[in-house]
Amino acid sequence: MALSRKGVDYSPYDRFSIEQWSHLRADEPMTLDNSDIERLRSLNDPISLNEAQNVYLPLSRLLSLYVEAVQGLNQAAAKFLDKKNPDASTPYIIGISGSVAVGKSTTARILHALMQRWPSSPKVDLVTTDGFLYPNSVLEERGLMMKKGFPQSYDRARFVKFLKDIKSGHRNIGVPLYSHLIYDVIPDEEQNIDQPDILIVEGLNILQPGELPGEGKPIIFASDFLDFAIYIDAAEKDLSQWFEDRFLRLRDTAFRDPSSFFHQFSKLSQQEAIDMATDVWENINLPNLVHNILPTRGRADLILTKQKNHTIAQVDLRKL
Repeated sequence: MALSRKGVDYSPYDRFSIEQWSHLRADEPMTLDNSDIERLRSLNDPISLNEAQNVYLPLSRLLSLYVEAVQGLNQAAAKFLDKKNPDASTPYIIGISGSVAVGKSTTARILHALMQRWPSSPKVDLVTTDGFLYPNSVLEERGLMMKKGFPQSYDRARFVKFLKDIKSGHRNIGVPLYSHLIYDVIPDEEQNIDQPDILIVEGLNILQPGELPGEGKPIIFASDFLDFAIYIDAAEKDLSQWFEDRFLRLRDTAFRDPSSFFHQFSKLSQQEAIDMATDVWENINLPNLVHNILPTRGRADLILTKQKNHTIAQVDLRKL
């Protein structure tokens, strides 16, 4: 924690060990079992039911309280503004950010499953920002294929419009779909999002504020639409090792599919695969992390810090 000379805590976060955090579950029932965790966790992310219960169940309880409070505030504002339907709720948007290979997808899917099973049975949708990447043809034309995943590789205007439409209560919003098999946006296929109570958005750069205009003109960023932001943190050396481990596992599994964009790498030797994973990490993923992703960590409402064995060791919650 950040302390002044007089010992006053100036950190914007309250810090919890996992033992402390797990007690905040209170009497919230666990609605997932081992088979759910097995289905929801990502490749090379060895999360256990016990960790889901100790970390994500208290988080689910916290989010239920936040959602209820924000919905009450929205209704009060609607009543003050004399809107025709003051009981209509504005969708609550949760953003999940962090490095490649840190476990964003696992966190997003487990939270999605837990929140769907709240007693109020809210409608919860999950979207990844991969669908808002420009198609490979556009990236190639702009010389951005080696910057895929960097902020400039996304159609940020379309993403902001999507979030704006969600907050405005629009119906049947189409979200482009991305395939990791073909390593590209799928032409003419969309995910339909129709007025969710809660939307979870998972992606690398969703907390970025972008450049501010010098003349002070109002400008909107994707992060402006987030009600609650989660950042998953880990040491660079661990992230590098996790990326390598995942690449090696994919080489022996998904890359063997002849229709996969990465099928060409399935015949790499062990050392060749390690060398390639190291090159991709050092020349693409690490620069993106250092220059674009990590600087947004301090904008998160909650930071989950992982240890070398992938388990979460610490939770930092922004003070109100």
